[in-house]
Parts: sequence; C-alpha cells; structure tokens
Amino acid sequence: MEEVKVIIADSNQLIRFGLSAILRNYDGLAIVGEATNEAELQEMISNFHPDVVMIDFLADGFSVDTVNRCKQGPRAPKFVAITSEQSGHTIVNALKAGVDSYIKKDCDINEIVDSVKETGAGGKFFCGQILDAIAKESIDVHDLNLLQVSCEPVSLSARELEVITLIAEGHTNTQIADKLFLSSHTITTHRKNIMQKLGVNNTAAIVMYAVKSGLVSPNKFLFSKLS
Repeated sequence: MEEVKVIIADSNQLIRFGLSAILRNYDGLAIVGEATNEAELQEMISNFHPDVVMIDFLADGFSVDTVNRCKQGPRAPKFVAITSEQSGHTIVNALKAGVDSYIKKDCDINEIVDSVKETGAGGKFFCGQILDAIAKESIDVHDLNLLQVSCEPVSLSARELEVITLIAEGHTNTQIADKLFLSSHTITTHRKNIMQKLGVNNTAAIVMYAVKSGLVSPNKFLFSKLS
C-alpha cells in the first residue's frame, strides 16, 4: 500500500511538532513537510505533491482562501482542517472553500489519524463535534452539496466496515470501543460518519445495510433487539 504523503500547515510550532509526532507513529503515513504560512505551503505542494494537507486555516499566515488557492491544478491535495472551536457557518464556509474533512484540535489521536487516512483514500471525515456544531445551527451539509453525490457505491473505510459489522451484531459503542481498542468518543464519531455516508439516521438502517451488503447474516439474533 502506498504511503499517504502529508504536509502540516500551522504557524504554531508546538502544534506542528505535536501533529507530526503523532502521525509519524503510524504506518502508511509520511510527513513530507511543515509549512508556517501560505507561501511555504504552496511551494511545498509544488515540490512534494502531497496527498493530504492538514491545515489550521485560522492560524497566522493562512486563511480560508489559502485552501481555495492551493486546490487549483490537476494534482491538488486533499485538505483536512484542524481548528479549535468554531461556529457551524465558519465550518461550512471552509467546506465550500475546498476543505475535504474537518476535525478539532481536541479530538483524540485515533480521530486525527483516521481523518488523514480516510481523506487520503479519497473519502471525507468529520469528527462528531464538527457535525454537532453544524447541526446546532440547522445546517444540512447535504443541502449545500458539500458531499460528493454519484451513482458509485458508498465508500466506507475498513474501520467503518468493522464498526458497522459490530453495530449489526448488537454491540454497544462501549463494547465496540473495547473490541477495537479505541475510545467510545471515536466510535461515536465513526457511527456519525457512517450514518452520514449511508444517508440514514438510526441503528436499524445501519443493520439493514450490513445485512444487504453481506456483512452479517440476516439470521442474527440482533433483530429482536431492534424491535
């Protein structure tokens, strides 16, 4: 499997160091540069052709327009925004500018890593806090055409398929977290991303997807739990 090449873009040295230290510990991810402003970022993109840029577009030296300008060209990278607390409308404006995925700086490590891997694989990732911020302002990301709509099969990561299977087998978030050695918060995030990708809003619909996709047998005991 090819490595996902990553550039970290943030004017804060401590943040850059922390993110770099986290991502370097995971197979399949390669840090190819750290940019402290937009000019450096554009030069690094041109030189290293990264797959993913993890950016705080609110940091000094960057703006939401940085994303839009860096997305120009045939080999434009995907962007994961990582910021502190923001309003739903600020988040939506970032998505309109070209941000592909969005997490917060206080997300746990597994969410940060999953956001990069999922985005590098061509998907989208939104941490639960970001989805909640959008929902509280009654913003529907589907109505804004922020997510790709096509006739292609739904793109689910290997981790999301694991979570779907365990949900369909009747496990709680806490039990799934224990089985996968993740936090309950991360499982909640995966569940929200799964529901968003599938266009569903309850556990029963996830179970039906798992059955129709052959992830679990329709003879499983779990249907009695959902009645």
